[in-house]
Amino acid sequence: MADIEDYDFSTGDAGASHVYPMEAGQIRVGGYMCIKGRPCKVASVSTSKTGKHGHAKCNFTAIDIFTNKKYEDIIPSTHAATIPNVTRKEYSLVDISEDDFVSLMDETGEVREDVKLPDTPETFAREIREMFESGKSYSVSVMSAMGHEQIIAIKEDTTA
Repeated sequence: MADIEDYDFSTGDAGASHVYPMEAGQIRVGGYMCIKGRPCKVASVSTSKTGKHGHAKCNFTAIDIFTNKKYEDIIPSTHAATIPNVTRKEYSLVDISEDDFVSLMDETGEVREDVKLPDTPETFAREIREMFESGKSYSVSVMSAMGHEQIIAIKEDTTA
């Protein structure tokens, strides 16, 4: 029998999947789906009638949640599409380092420093830095999906 020292339990990952399947006909406008391996928010859905091969097709137009690029995909309505697990969390902005990493604090007081200023839109990172240097306190929204996290919004913190 193997000793307990033979196993490495040092990582805290529970092994949760970044995506889950859903029938394409169930996806609605405002929902999320993966197109070309990117997490996207669905902007429009149109469904065609059943053709001679028996499948109605769903035509999706969606916007990448991190880069704002537009993607399109056509999937038979009864086939499975991949849906990303998307979470959005609010943090207080504590500091911005020289190498563009931000210090964020959640409501429990935990500080994290592994999120970088966003690359897109182009002026957003500079905007965040200028707002932070004005001396007021701000809170940021961090969206995470498929192992990627990015700041998507900033607003003045009125609770402080």
